Amino acid sequence: MNVFDFDKTIFHGDSTAKFYKYCLVKYPKTWLHIPSMIGAFAKYYVFKKGTKTQCKEKFYRFLTAIPDVDAAVEKFWEKNIDGIFDWYKKTHKETDVVISASPEFLLEGICQKLNVEKMMASKVDKKTGKYDGENCHGEEKVRRFYEAYPEGVIDNFYSDSVSDAPLAKISKEAFVIDLKGNVLEWEKVFPNTSK
Repeated sequence: MNVFDFDKTIFHGDSTAKFYKYCLVKYPKTWLHIPSMIGAFAKYYVFKKGTKTQCKEKFYRFLTAIPDVDAAVEKFWEKNIDGIFDWYKKTHKETDVVISASPEFLLEGICQKLNVEKMMASKVDKKTGKYDGENCHGEEKVRRFYEAYPEGVIDNFYSDSVSDAPLAKISKEAFVIDLKGNVLEWEKVFPNTSK
Protein backbone atom coordinates (compact mmCIF):
# COMPACT_ATOMS: atom_id res chain seq x y z
CA MET A 1 0.00 0.00 0.00
CA ASN A 2 1.01 3.64 -0.39
CA VAL A 3 0.98 5.87 2.71
CA PHE A 4 1.06 9.67 2.67
CA ASP A 5 1.49 12.55 5.03
CA PHE A 6 -1.03 15.26 4.11
CA ASP A 7 0.25 18.80 4.70
CA LYS A 8 2.96 19.92 2.27
CA THR A 9 2.82 16.42 0.81
CA ILE A 10 -0.57 15.88 -0.81
CA PHE A 11 -1.65 19.45 -0.08
CA HIS A 12 0.37 22.57 -0.88
CA GLY A 13 0.92 24.15 2.53
CA ASP A 14 -0.32 23.46 6.04
CA SER A 15 -4.07 22.83 6.01
CA THR A 16 -4.48 23.64 9.72
CA ALA A 17 -2.69 26.98 9.40
CA LYS A 18 -4.69 27.86 6.31
CA PHE A 19 -7.96 26.87 7.97
CA TYR A 20 -7.05 29.02 10.98
CA LYS A 21 -6.36 32.04 8.73
CA TYR A 22 -9.65 31.39 6.94
CA CYS A 23 -11.46 31.40 10.30
CA LEU A 24 -9.78 34.63 11.41
CA VAL A 25 -11.36 36.33 8.41
CA LYS A 26 -14.76 34.62 8.53
CA TYR A 27 -15.23 34.44 12.32
CA PRO A 28 -13.81 37.55 14.06
CA LYS A 29 -14.30 36.09 17.56
CA THR A 30 -11.42 33.70 16.84
CA TRP A 31 -9.10 36.69 17.39
CA LEU A 32 -9.98 36.63 21.09
CA HIS A 33 -7.99 33.41 21.50
CA ILE A 34 -4.70 34.79 20.17
CA PRO A 35 -3.23 35.89 23.57
CA SER A 36 -3.64 32.45 25.16
CA MET A 37 -2.32 30.84 21.98
CA ILE A 38 0.84 32.97 22.07
CA GLY A 39 1.30 32.04 25.72
CA ALA A 40 0.96 28.32 24.94
CA PHE A 41 3.44 28.50 22.05
CA ALA A 42 5.96 30.39 24.20
CA LYS A 43 5.59 27.88 27.03
CA TYR A 44 6.24 24.89 24.73
CA TYR A 45 8.64 26.21 22.08
CA VAL A 46 10.61 28.78 24.14
CA PHE A 47 10.51 27.49 27.71
CA LYS A 48 10.22 23.78 26.74
CA LYS A 49 7.40 23.12 29.20
CA GLY A 50 4.40 20.87 28.64
CA THR A 51 3.75 18.63 25.64
CA LYS A 52 3.06 19.36 22.00
CA THR A 53 -0.44 17.97 22.47
CA GLN A 54 -1.12 20.40 25.35
CA CYS A 55 0.21 23.29 23.26
CA LYS A 56 -1.99 22.38 20.33
CA GLU A 57 -5.05 22.06 22.58
CA LYS A 58 -4.61 25.73 23.50
CA PHE A 59 -4.33 26.58 19.81
CA TYR A 60 -7.50 24.69 18.90
CA ARG A 61 -9.54 26.66 21.42
CA PHE A 62 -10.29 29.02 18.54
CA LEU A 63 -12.82 26.40 17.41
CA THR A 64 -15.13 27.44 20.25
CA ALA A 65 -15.69 30.73 18.37
CA ILE A 66 -17.04 28.97 15.26
CA PRO A 67 -20.80 28.31 15.31
CA ASP A 68 -20.73 25.41 12.80
CA VAL A 69 -17.28 23.86 12.34
CA ASP A 70 -18.49 21.31 9.77
CA ALA A 71 -19.87 24.08 7.56
CA ALA A 72 -16.68 26.11 7.98
CA VAL A 73 -14.54 23.12 6.98
CA GLU A 74 -16.69 22.40 3.94
CA LYS A 75 -16.48 26.01 2.72
CA PHE A 76 -12.75 26.08 3.42
CA TRP A 77 -12.15 23.06 1.18
CA GLU A 78 -14.38 24.48 -1.55
CA LYS A 79 -11.90 27.36 -1.72
CA ASN A 80 -8.74 25.30 -1.21
CA ILE A 81 -9.22 22.00 -3.05
CA ASP A 82 -7.00 23.34 -5.84
CA GLY A 83 -4.14 23.06 -3.33
CA ILE A 84 -3.98 19.28 -3.88
CA PHE A 85 -0.74 18.60 -5.76
CA ASP A 86 -1.03 17.29 -9.32
CA TRP A 87 1.60 14.61 -8.62
CA TYR A 88 -0.76 13.07 -6.06
CA LYS A 89 -3.71 13.06 -8.45
CA LYS A 90 -1.57 11.06 -10.90
CA THR A 91 -0.22 8.69 -8.20
CA HIS A 92 -3.52 8.11 -6.38
CA LYS A 93 -4.80 4.59 -5.78
CA GLU A 94 -8.00 3.52 -4.03
CA THR A 95 -5.94 1.77 -1.34
CA ASP A 96 -4.12 4.98 -0.30
CA VAL A 97 -3.71 5.70 3.40
CA VAL A 98 -3.19 9.19 4.82
CA ILE A 99 -1.59 9.66 8.25
CA SER A 100 -1.41 13.25 9.45
CA ALA A 101 -0.90 15.36 12.56
CA SER A 102 -3.71 17.65 11.41
CA PRO A 103 -7.13 17.10 13.02
CA GLU A 104 -9.48 14.41 11.76
CA PHE A 105 -12.41 16.81 11.46
CA LEU A 106 -10.41 18.93 8.98
CA LEU A 107 -9.18 16.08 6.75
CA GLU A 108 -12.08 13.64 6.84
CA GLY A 109 -14.18 15.29 4.11
CA ILE A 110 -11.33 16.10 1.74
CA CYS A 111 -9.92 12.58 2.02
CA GLN A 112 -13.35 11.18 1.14
CA LYS A 113 -13.44 13.45 -1.93
CA LEU A 114 -9.98 12.24 -2.89
CA ASN A 115 -11.20 8.65 -2.52
CA VAL A 116 -8.60 7.73 0.12
CA GLU A 117 -9.20 4.29 1.65
CA LYS A 118 -8.25 5.28 5.20
CA MET A 119 -7.30 8.48 6.95
CA MET A 120 -5.66 8.64 10.37
CA ALA A 121 -5.10 12.00 12.05
CA SER A 122 -5.14 13.73 15.42
CA LYS A 123 -8.41 13.23 17.24
CA VAL A 124 -9.43 16.77 18.16
CA ASP A 125 -12.91 17.65 19.42
CA LYS A 126 -14.18 20.19 16.89
CA LYS A 127 -16.28 21.95 19.55
CA THR A 128 -13.74 22.25 22.37
CA GLY A 129 -10.32 21.76 20.75
CA LYS A 130 -9.52 18.99 23.25
CA TYR A 131 -7.49 15.99 22.14
CA ASP A 132 -8.56 12.39 22.52
CA GLY A 133 -5.16 10.71 22.71
CA GLU A 134 -1.82 11.98 21.47
CA ASN A 135 -0.98 14.31 18.62
CA CYS A 136 -0.57 12.06 15.54
CA HIS A 137 3.11 12.86 14.97
CA GLY A 138 6.42 10.97 14.72
CA GLU A 139 6.32 7.56 16.41
CA GLU A 140 2.61 8.00 17.11
CA LYS A 141 1.98 7.69 13.37
CA VAL A 142 3.68 4.29 13.36
CA ARG A 143 1.61 3.17 16.36
CA ARG A 144 -1.59 4.29 14.67
CA PHE A 145 -0.62 2.55 11.41
CA TYR A 146 -0.03 -0.81 13.09
CA GLU A 147 -3.16 -0.37 15.17
CA ALA A 148 -5.17 -0.13 11.94
CA TYR A 149 -3.06 -2.59 9.93
CA PRO A 150 -1.37 -5.10 12.32
CA GLU A 151 0.24 -6.96 9.42
CA GLY A 152 0.45 -3.92 7.16
CA VAL A 153 3.31 -3.37 4.75
CA ILE A 154 4.02 0.10 3.34
CA ASP A 155 5.31 -0.13 -0.22
CA ASN A 156 5.78 3.61 -0.74
CA PHE A 157 5.72 6.40 1.83
CA TYR A 158 5.57 10.11 0.99
CA SER A 159 6.19 13.08 3.30
CA ASP A 160 7.77 16.52 3.37
CA SER A 161 9.33 16.23 6.82
CA VAL A 162 12.14 14.38 8.58
CA SER A 163 9.77 14.12 11.58
CA ASP A 164 8.18 11.29 9.58
CA ALA A 165 11.39 9.24 9.62
CA PRO A 166 9.70 6.61 11.84
CA LEU A 167 7.25 5.83 9.01
CA ALA A 168 10.01 6.02 6.41
CA LYS A 169 11.93 3.38 8.38
CA ILE A 170 9.13 0.83 8.14
CA SER A 171 8.50 1.44 4.43
CA LYS A 172 10.02 -0.40 1.48
CA GLU A 173 10.54 2.93 -0.30
CA ALA A 174 10.28 6.48 1.04
CA PHE A 175 10.04 9.78 -0.81
CA VAL A 176 10.16 13.46 0.07
CA ILE A 177 7.89 16.04 -1.50
CA ASP A 178 9.48 19.47 -1.89
CA LEU A 179 7.71 22.85 -1.85
CA LYS A 180 6.98 22.64 -5.57
CA GLY A 181 5.48 19.17 -5.35
CA ASN A 182 8.51 17.36 -6.77
CA VAL A 183 9.01 13.74 -5.64
CA LEU A 184 12.56 13.11 -4.37
CA GLU A 185 14.31 10.07 -2.90
CA TRP A 186 14.17 10.18 0.92
CA GLU A 187 17.82 9.28 1.51
CA LYS A 188 19.04 12.04 -0.82
CA VAL A 189 17.16 14.65 1.19
CA PHE A 190 17.42 13.16 4.69
CA PRO A 191 20.50 10.90 4.67
CA ASN A 192 20.68 8.05 7.18
CA THR A 193 17.18 8.61 8.58
CA SER A 194 15.16 5.84 6.93
CA LYS A 195 17.21 2.74 7.81
